[in-house]
Amino acid sequence: MISKSKLKEQLNKLPEEFTLDELVEKLIFIEKVDQGIQDSINGNKVSDAELQNKMKEWFE
Repeated sequence: MISKSKLKEQLNKLPEEFTLDELVEKLIFIEKVDQGIQDSINGNKVSDAELQNKMKEWFE
């Protein structure tokens, strides 16, 4: 979830005119980065070895 203050901060970074798609894209990106940071803090991460094994499975 994004806070009003973070939304205002991002709105101020956008040019004077922008499309709704640009705004939505930026907000989705911010949400995903924030979620990734929270996952990392909570220990929800995959080691390099686990990732390599999963990637081998995907490309077999």
